[in-house]
Amino acid sequence: MESLTHNKTMNESKASQPPKLLLRLARPADVPELVALTARVYTAEWGHSAEMLHGQQTHFPEGQFVVEYEGRIVGFCATFRIAEAVALAPHTWMQITGGGFASRHDPEGDWLYGMEVVVHPDYRGMRIGQRLYMARKRLCTDLKLRGIVFGGRIPGLARAIGRYGSAEAYVQAVVEGSRRDPTLSFQLRNGFEVIGLLRGYVPSDHESLGYAAQLVWRNPHRLDQPDMPRVSQSHRLPDNVRVASVQYQQRRISSFAEFATQVEYFVDIAAEYDADFVAFPELLTLQLLSIENAELSPVDSIRRLSEYTDEVKALFHRLAVHYNINIVGGSHPTRQPNGDIHNVCYVCLRDGSIHEREKLHPTPSERNVWNITGGDAAATIQTDCGPIGVMICYDSEFPEVARHLTDQGALILFVPFCTDVREGYLRVRYCSQARAIENQCYVVLSGNVGNLPGVNNFDIQYGQSCILTPSDFPFARDGVAADSTPNIETVLFADLRLENLARARNSGAVQNLKDRRYDLYEVRWARSTEAK
Repeated sequence: MESLTHNKTMNESKASQPPKLLLRLARPADVPELVALTARVYTAEWGHSAEMLHGQQTHFPEGQFVVEYEGRIVGFCATFRIAEAVALAPHTWMQITGGGFASRHDPEGDWLYGMEVVVHPDYRGMRIGQRLYMARKRLCTDLKLRGIVFGGRIPGLARAIGRYGSAEAYVQAVVEGSRRDPTLSFQLRNGFEVIGLLRGYVPSDHESLGYAAQLVWRNPHRLDQPDMPRVSQSHRLPDNVRVASVQYQQRRISSFAEFATQVEYFVDIAAEYDADFVAFPELLTLQLLSIENAELSPVDSIRRLSEYTDEVKALFHRLAVHYNINIVGGSHPTRQPNGDIHNVCYVCLRDGSIHEREKLHPTPSERNVWNITGGDAAATIQTDCGPIGVMICYDSEFPEVARHLTDQGALILFVPFCTDVREGYLRVRYCSQARAIENQCYVVLSGNVGNLPGVNNFDIQYGQSCILTPSDFPFARDGVAADSTPNIETVLFADLRLENLARARNSGAVQNLKDRRYDLYEVRWARSTEAK
């Protein structure tokens, strides 16, 4: 949503050196500052969430710009590519931007869509907005696109509607120059033309009465005949991502060192085969309860297990760096500061970073027997092989979770699971296959086998780990890149071509992501705390 109001100026700089103003591409490290900036402009409820901003950068990193003044981000704009038929048709901001994630980015789109421009109120008057618009125009020209299109606010409408009688009449007056609008007049001065009005563009924009002016800037260097369509390759990503899934046998152990030796064995194997990722099952660490072999209640046993959290994290961190591999560490019950127990997946990357992703939906058994509660955020993790998401077991049975991760740009979803009988396993398997098809992504399942007598609620295991694909011509015939024999300890490997996902999403036999009916439905996640 384009929003610029030139009613404040920046205080005089007291620095002795000339101030430094830098326009550059947005980076993942900028996300917390951009969350604060958009909250400052739009309020915390309507500003951009961290997940939205990560999604924008993932889908079209070269289209996200920031202006930095003396080390502080004071301006931001977000764009994505889109087809002319979609961009010039009636739409709302939520529909066209995919809920703010830029998830409708089309690598073959011949128009650049301007989904956002914000300038910090204390820094207006420095032509920051103009710099951002110029950056967009340069990008549009470099990519040889037809032009730029967006819905622009008309914040003077509510105050003047009584005089002009309609939004159309008000906009016409601004275009003719007999009326000044704080935002629309600025955009007209920057070479944009009004081609229509968008009703209900942002219903909460009361100053604009929900309207937006549909504006375009046409690329003067673009030839009439469009370029030949192409399938874009994944941006700065490897051609192949090799994934290893560990089907892990639960067995009694006598020490944490014995557990660490078993885990390291599988990490070593995966690294020896040049895997980029190695994934372990849900509740992998319940094996540690066999060390003491003590009679504990289910709740007490889980709380005792959470005491190993620091050792578990340190183990995965050390192995990821030492073996140069990204580790999806299954899950481990972890005590929270408020005393709750969450089921947490620790993802340790080979760059040394550690990420935590919580299970959102504890099963009835987890809630009732172990008193485990669910987390409240689902964010992607940026890796050197592209963005990934984690859905712990039961989470895979809720399509909203996978779609939320895909909207943020996830290409591979990891599903650590733990199921006791075949029926439970098949629920996870079938739902994960559906998630791969409907989101046109890869899904990696990793499960336990074996048994742990005497460990409460963890007696028997049924597992058949697998690596799933969409169902289309570039992929495996049955949508299964790799499969295991049930209930046998093993490691699966598969090479996943990211370019095949791009092909399926943009020119496949079906195009589930493109063909969503944004005019009929949307899913909006409640605002939550930042993912750890």
